Amino acid sequence: MASAQALSARLIADARLGRAIAGHRLAPAPAVILIDGPSGSGKSTLADALVSAWPGESAPQLIRLDDIYAGWRGLAAAGEHVTQNILEPLAAGLPARWQRYDWATGALAEWHAVDPSHPLVIEGCGVLTRSNAALADLAIWLDTDLAVRKARALARDGDVYAPHWDDWQRQWEDFSAAEDPAGLADILLDGS
Repeated sequence: MASAQALSARLIADARLGRAIAGHRLAPAPAVILIDGPSGSGKSTLADALVSAWPGESAPQLIRLDDIYAGWRGLAAAGEHVTQNILEPLAAGLPARWQRYDWATGALAEWHAVDPSHPLVIEGCGVLTRSNAALADLAIWLDTDLAVRKARALARDGDVYAPHWDDWQRQWEDFSAAEDPAGLADILLDGS
């Protein structure tokens, strides 16, 4: 996505993000930003740009749902994992963590602690659920044309992703119908 730096600069300037950052500096809880959208829309690129352009001394932690999905059928469960293990504990002032899925072995792997003193950016298909939106400071929706998204995703992941594209897209459509992530977003962006 060629305009990721411009989008991140616009987000940094956005008043809602400014309030999230300012609130983090004053509150015990970290600023939580969720970035969702379908596969290939540019979420990872936007998250990287946002984290690198973050103002202040405390750079955000970045969690990618790609590290949490429990295989090719794990889209919906990853959002629930974020709710139960990261966002609800943080909101309650409890330790938060997430468990990595090892794609090579096809098994759950080690747990990773979330530092409550740092802002948090979580990106991935399925992170923007009703439960997660209620626990976040800012929810961002990123989308673009299906043909563009598919070309990007397959160029990125090639033969590994190609046999799973249709199934993943169906999971995405089911998730979108159930949760309406675009409708939950504070900011809607075109990832073209």
